[in-house]
Amino acid sequence: MNTVTTDESIKTAVREAYGSVAKRFIEAPDQASTCGCDSPEAHAERETQAGCCGEPKAAAGHEAQSSCCDSTGTPAETAGAASRFYLAGNIADLPESVTGAALGCGNPTAIAKLRPGEVVLDLGSGGGIDCFLAAKKVGPEGRVIGLDMTPDMIRLARRNARKIGATNVDFRFGEMEDIPLPAASVDIIISNCVINLSPDKDAVFQEAYRVLRPGGRMSISDIVVDGALPPAIRSRVDAWAGCIAGALDEEEYLGKLRAAGFEAVEVESREYMQASKVADEDEIQVELDESGLSREELDFKVASVRVIARKPG
Repeated sequence: MNTVTTDESIKTAVREAYGSVAKRFIEAPDQASTCGCDSPEAHAERETQAGCCGEPKAAAGHEAQSSCCDSTGTPAETAGAASRFYLAGNIADLPESVTGAALGCGNPTAIAKLRPGEVVLDLGSGGGIDCFLAAKKVGPEGRVIGLDMTPDMIRLARRNARKIGATNVDFRFGEMEDIPLPAASVDIIISNCVINLSPDKDAVFQEAYRVLRPGGRMSISDIVVDGALPPAIRSRVDAWAGCIAGALDEEEYLGKLRAAGFEAVEVESREYMQASKVADEDEIQVELDESGLSREELDFKVASVRVIARKPG
């Protein structure tokens, strides 16, 4: 039976899922595993399951790709995206409480072209990995603001900032649909696999446009879909927390950015993930049969994209 989703139930599911990841490092920061890839269970599943510990199998004519959400869709089980999306040399000095809590689907700082002295806002900053990488690029004369609606993630990120001595990073509690910053106050907005989780993406893009200075820009890694997904996946509250059910069609996603006022909206890259792992086979098979999709085709309906956009200046 499908769960009826509302804006508040979606946000509650997201807070609980991502809060559980943060608590792993708050309560036992020196013992938490980034992925569980060294466990016997993980090795046994490598051949059959994609995700943090394994490589997805490619459908005919497609290149195999992975993402933070391509296993069961549960963030607590797929923590540790850092090793797949960031160069080892860039994160070598970051503790496990930062890299292990990385739940993104890309590396938005890689295409942000950050400059010294800039003010950066990270929407859905989590444990802080993108904030800390951005802080290195903008330097002591710049500033990075991390925004997150999960209290435990804010707590973890602030602890991480103290641990690494990141004095130019400030983590704030709040929702991206109502950003607690004045208009025209930041130079660039980054976000890593978070906007897809919002039930009101129009508000997110409108708020992003408001707080950016003229000529400011966005650099986003996020999840999009190609056409319709079976309702059995769309309607699952836990699938919202797993980056699948809240994802928009790519053209609709880009259209919302343009409708908010952004220009030069462009997809820099696209990587496919295994969407069929979000639900048990019996649960979605009827929906797949009715939609005419095979499980292999479903695996290439969802992609991690890197998107850039600019506010006219």
